[in-house]
Amino acid sequence: MTALFLGVSALSTTEVAAISSLLGTPPITIEVRAEPITAFDPHDPSRQRFGQLEFRGGLTLTSSYREFGGLSAIRLAPDGAQFISLSDHGRWFKGRVTYEGARPIGIADAVMAPILGPDGQALAAHGWHDTESIADDGGTLYVGIEGVNQIVRFDYGKDGLLARGHPIPVPPGIRTLPLNKGLEALVFLPRNRPMGGTLIAISERGLDNAGNLRAFLIGGPAPGMFAIKRIEKFDITDAALLPGGDLLILERSFSWPRGTVGADPAHPDRRHQAGRGPRWSGPVRGGSAL
Repeated sequence: MTALFLGVSALSTTEVAAISSLLGTPPITIEVRAEPITAFDPHDPSRQRFGQLEFRGGLTLTSSYREFGGLSAIRLAPDGAQFISLSDHGRWFKGRVTYEGARPIGIADAVMAPILGPDGQALAAHGWHDTESIADDGGTLYVGIEGVNQIVRFDYGKDGLLARGHPIPVPPGIRTLPLNKGLEALVFLPRNRPMGGTLIAISERGLDNAGNLRAFLIGGPAPGMFAIKRIEKFDITDAALLPGGDLLILERSFSWPRGTVGADPAHPDRRHQAGRGPRWSGPVRGGSAL
């Protein structure tokens, strides 16, 4: 690496930027400023419960680091503090959430790095930069790339932010998803659970013939497809598995007059219809959300 840096020191700024984009820069510690969000409903700041969810707090994050921003997915460690996240520009973002009691108040130990492809070059150098989703299988991370509707696997437990991503086989139906409304949420089912070892992949707005949202079961004991009944014009933006085994799906709808609106998990039409896979139905059980 020393020879590489000595070699590029004589290049122009444009040439250095081009090489950095191709090879990726090493992980770098950054400073992230956090402003707490104390109310989820600005019209009723005292409201803390939303259905069966309790709002614990939120954070508005800013940084002077030019590659920061566009965060699209996050996975918290069991301690509720350490996290791995990614941006839709093909960058890892990791760190630790700090708390005051149960409320998040800041981010510590923040590090960013380019997400690498199988050849060690940045994924973005291949045009694979629209990284939108992430799933964790005990140290193996799966990342969904919406722009090309591809999933890549990383041995994060071994190599950390220097792990190289290797594409995995995906069902043909994933290839036909809309390029800007494709893979948006990934969830890995723990191997000690029913359907264990299955990677759930959900589209943002890939609709079937009935107008519902297409989703896929990759690997595991019963790979296949299923559909999530669409509520009005809401799209999928992320999903997570709750401790009790329920699948929690985050949905949103955006228009300029009203802004962004989240879907109500208690809506009577909220059903997860399975095809050749399992069937989920019923309300979300207890829990709290950041």
